[in-house]
Amino acid sequence: GVFVYNHLQQKVRSAEALAQKYKQQQEALSAQLQVVYEHRSRLERSLQKERGEHKKTKEDFLVYKLEAQEALNKEKQDSMNRYGALSSQHKILKNQHEDVKKQLLDLQLQHNSLKLEHRKTLETQSQKYAQLQQEKDSEVTSLQDTVFKLREESKLLRKAHQEVHTQLLNAQ
Repeated sequence: GVFVYNHLQQKVRSAEALAQKYKQQQEALSAQLQVVYEHRSRLERSLQKERGEHKKTKEDFLVYKLEAQEALNKEKQDSMNRYGALSSQHKILKNQHEDVKKQLLDLQLQHNSLKLEHRKTLETQSQKYAQLQQEKDSEVTSLQDTVFKLREESKLLRKAHQEVHTQLLNAQ
């Protein structure tokens, strides 16, 4: 009986030691799991924040893009209107020039003094035409520069958007 009693006591002590070991392992695993949960929680908060910032950046970009497009369309429409007006004015001046030329041919034999006046009128019209042409060329160059700058700005915004997107993917 004593032998069985001692044997059972050894088994109880062995079981208690094993239970203590398992309890320590469980506590260590629980601590590790708590750290993992906290880390996951921080990552989820960080991800939410990044998503919010990404959404805001995207909205800001879309607003900017819309405003730039509207400005470009308005400027294009204004330029087209100015071009139409200049074109009409040019046609009027050209027709006037032709009329003056015909009158000059008709009246040249009778009125030598009007010949000089016609030359002055012709020079004035040529200067106006050259000035209008120069203004038109200047406006076209200015519009081309504006379009180039807007395209460059659009490229920079796309690049910045891509970088934010890449950073978000890296964070995930």
